[in-house]
Amino acid sequence: MSTGATAPQRNQLREPAPAPATDYVLTLDCAESPGIVHAVADFLLDHGCFILDIKQFGDPVEQHFFMRVHFSTTGSGSDANSGTGSGSGAAAGAEAAAGADELRRSFVPVAAHWNMKWRLEPRGRKQRILVMVSKYGHCLNDLLFRTRNGELPVEIVAVVSNHPDHRDLVAWHGIPFHHIPVNRETKEEAESELLHLVDRYDVELVVLARYMQVLSDNLTRRLAGRAINIHHPFLPSFKGARPYHQAYERGVKTVGATAHYVNSELDEGPIIAQQVIEVDHTYSPADLVAVGRDAECKALSNAVRWHSEGRIILSGNRTVILR
Repeated sequence: MSTGATAPQRNQLREPAPAPATDYVLTLDCAESPGIVHAVADFLLDHGCFILDIKQFGDPVEQHFFMRVHFSTTGSGSDANSGTGSGSGAAAGAEAAAGADELRRSFVPVAAHWNMKWRLEPRGRKQRILVMVSKYGHCLNDLLFRTRNGELPVEIVAVVSNHPDHRDLVAWHGIPFHHIPVNRETKEEAESELLHLVDRYDVELVVLARYMQVLSDNLTRRLAGRAINIHHPFLPSFKGARPYHQAYERGVKTVGATAHYVNSELDEGPIIAQQVIEVDHTYSPADLVAVGRDAECKALSNAVRWHSEGRIILSGNRTVILR
């Protein structure tokens, strides 16, 4: 006599599989006031969400509050490397986008009460970036490599250059390459073509990876908060050509790089990331150049990653990086 359930009965007794977890990132800032963290936590609890990671900063000088919350909609958490949760392809992405829309609509009253500037996105969604480069290709090559191996949560949708030198490299990665020559007479036309490409490719971030052309005030205004530049750290001491050779002649003891948002002040936009490497009298000019290349690549990739992960909040001419 059988005492156990039959196979069909056992199947009927099984608990239904839990819905796949979907992760989101909420970034916000507003005037400092008691109760903000409580309000956000209550909102997430009311919507069945679990906080996986939270970073916050209250600026005592400006009396301003900054916050980044990584949360999951179901389950007790999700794999940190799973992006927007289980599932695959367009279906998972569409589900995450729909969930984000619903959460945004629900969060509007909370944000309005505290007069917040805020952004809510599916975690792991790849931002669409356009890279600009001139003849120096080390930063471009580094971004292409880090994107290809999944280190950066971005999709490089196009590369623009005022020289044709890197066409083959970009083509090898299967990315459209656009050669837009620039001179004094064609600058306005070239920038107009660039903006057309930004719209055409639905670009969210423009990255100047050693692009050796000064952008016009009009273009920097159009790209405010969504264009990142990289430059060596010797400005304003060593301007113009061969800055590393100038630095060698002065016996510098550190080499580094600064990544910043682009604004109308040349190389003086809000700083995002910096790398500094100690050197000494044994370094030749060529050694300084090599060290500088490494610093530029690392500072720029950090800036792109932090921007794409929603870790940067602009505060006047400063940035708050919620790492």
